[in-house]
Amino acid sequence: MKLVDSLDDFLSYLVFEKGLSNNTKASYYNDLNIFFSYLKENNIENVEDINKDNIKEFLKTRDEYDISTISHNLTVIKNYFKYLFKEKIIKEDISNEIDHPKIKKRLPKALSLSDIDTLLDIKLETVFDYRNKAMLELMYGSGLRISELINLELNDIDIYNSLLKVNGKGSKERLIPINEYIIYYIKLYMDKRGELLKNNTSNKLFLNNHGKGITRQGFFKNLKQILKKKNLNTDITPHSLRHSFATHLINRGADLRSIQEMLGHSDISTTKIYTQISDNKVFNDYDEFHSRS
Repeated sequence: MKLVDSLDDFLSYLVFEKGLSNNTKASYYNDLNIFFSYLKENNIENVEDINKDNIKEFLKTRDEYDISTISHNLTVIKNYFKYLFKEKIIKEDISNEIDHPKIKKRLPKALSLSDIDTLLDIKLETVFDYRNKAMLELMYGSGLRISELINLELNDIDIYNSLLKVNGKGSKERLIPINEYIIYYIKLYMDKRGELLKNNTSNKLFLNNHGKGITRQGFFKNLKQILKKKNLNTDITPHSLRHSFATHLINRGADLRSIQEMLGHSDISTTKIYTQISDNKVFNDYDEFHSRS
């Protein structure tokens, strides 16, 4: 069965058999549309072709969201597969084997400086290399969320004043300084951008091979390919680059308030989690280097 057909059937089931409200139906529709976009990016068009690894990988692409949002995504997916199994559309409910994430505060995963260097060492040959290099440099160099990165438009970058205008959570706008290194690779990409644009028009800064703005799933897929090619940990997510940006600034003595502004945190208590990472480095260095440790 095609994904789109299964979605129509499932939503009708929610309303007419389960008696769920229109708001709940809209919520389910939105979550499943995001999931289906990821599946289509990976060339999956039929429900029978979905496996549990597809679900797990999709949930990793949601890493920038809080645990409760990811848990809701999984609840929707589980109910969807329960319906498919009940209607004998699939032979096995593969979502049964996937547990809900535990709601607990965990330290962000940051890359080491050497891993960052390896990741960003991209040989520029194709237009996709130029685009990926510019995206990764910008993401690590400015601490952007993936949603902020893919929604950037051409006029959001002020090259002459080295500033980036970002529309963050809650439509809050902020300005982030960007260094000459980032600007250099953005300029190189801009010289090649027309090859991606083809006959289309788009204000999006970063484009896919169809001349449209690159999607969250598209960026995640490209990142996975780069990580695999460079023998780096493939569990690294786009949000890991944001964590690395903040952690490396803290470790080099940056002011917490400045990092809060650059990350777009409304509450500094969210930013303070990075000081715990810095403290961990202190303890590890003590254990490694102190003669009496």
